[in-house]
Amino acid sequence: MKSALATLCVLATGLMLSACSTPSPEALAQHDPWEATNRDVFAFDVWVEHHVTQPVDDGYRAVVPEPAREGVHNVTTNLHEPIVLANDVLQGDGKKTVRTLGRILINSTIGLGGLIDVAGKIGIPYHDNDFGITLGQGGIAEGSYLVLPLIGPMPPRDLLGSAVDGAFDPFNYTRFPGRHILLYARTGLRFLDTVDQQRDQFDSIERSSIDFYATTRNLYRQSRDARIKGGDSAAIQLPDL
Repeated sequence: MKSALATLCVLATGLMLSACSTPSPEALAQHDPWEATNRDVFAFDVWVEHHVTQPVDDGYRAVVPEPAREGVHNVTTNLHEPIVLANDVLQGDGKKTVRTLGRILINSTIGLGGLIDVAGKIGIPYHDNDFGITLGQGGIAEGSYLVLPLIGPMPPRDLLGSAVDGAFDPFNYTRFPGRHILLYARTGLRFLDTVDQQRDQFDSIERSSIDFYATTRNLYRQSRDARIKGGDSAAIQLPDL
């Protein structure tokens, strides 16, 4: 986790230092003083999406049938829910805490380790949560808009939140034979599932946008604001590579 955080910090610092041009009034109004650099990074991320992640997803969809892909989604979601639970608790949201804990218990047992979303089928739907949302509810401002290579929108508040979320992952503290293999497999499956789940939304937004960068920036912020205010809106972001 420390190496990943260090890499993110170096990337963020490099982006900020490289943005030497004077931002436009519109960019400043959008809290996007590094817009020129952000657009370049965003264009790179879009290129990666078209030339790397989508071809990988084409192969994934061709080889793995839809029911199996749904199982992968369920398993990776179940493994991520301890992080959601930790943030539900920190936010003092009793209803969401009980709901997330119930999902973990039900899907980890009756749902065969999360392979089947039994909780969702009986009326306990999944909701996402993270420490960036926790910070936002605590009054911490987003900061200047930032786009990172291979990650997408990640303003300072969410960058910090992403690093802290790693501390809530129980797999960072457990020790058992084959642990590293399981962690690598989980990371790979989560990557495949994230790309597969977000691809259609990504394509739809790109096709309908006059300015894809500005549209993504606005949707990302609207989604984060809605979730900070208590909604379950899904975040708009480029696939997490």
